[in-house]
Amino acid sequence: MSDKSFWDSRYAESHHVWSGNPNVVLVREVEGLTPGSALDLGCGEGGDAIWLAARGWAVTAADISAVALEKAAAHAAEAGVTVDFQQHDLAVSFPSGSYDLVSAQFLYSRENLPREQVLARAARAVAPGGILLIEGHQDFGPFAAQSQDHGDVHFAEPGEVVAALELPAGEWEVLLCEKHDRLQNGPDGRPAHRTDSTVKVRRLPH
Repeated sequence: MSDKSFWDSRYAESHHVWSGNPNVVLVREVEGLTPGSALDLGCGEGGDAIWLAARGWAVTAADISAVALEKAAAHAAEAGVTVDFQQHDLAVSFPSGSYDLVSAQFLYSRENLPREQVLARAARAVAPGGILLIEGHQDFGPFAAQSQDHGDVHFAEPGEVVAALELPAGEWEVLLCEKHDRLQNGPDGRPAHRTDSTVKVRRLPH
């Protein structure tokens, strides 16, 4: 099954696959920023993109799944905000332009998504003075029993993520590169601990 088919099927299973709420780290790290242009990679049903748009950001949001994008557009309309939703297989195509904020929250795939290359491309899309925010997993947490269903996923250490970006010396500053604990509801609906990671880098102004 292709990535597109897998995610279309997953998003067709229910009205909400995800909570609809923005990711906690995104909220924490973006709330104090002056709104500008933002790119949300792997936007899913649009929770992050809609939250950003409601706070004055001009948001472009990309996902591989047409089903997810259709649902995200409907949720944005319900919220009364405008988001430019675009369908992209990020291994093949990427939204054009440069952005004050590029966000990649838990950008993974069952198949051979070249995550390092996609994130390096994301860094090149950051405008001078802008931020790249990457949130990732360090383990399967409460979903360890289902790990065989997710293909050969490598959960890179935050330092690995920064190194793979190959940021030109003197042009960027690393603001965050850390692991942290997070509570997440498991398959049984009960909260369980999971280790995630945050990378936040800023492209220096010219």
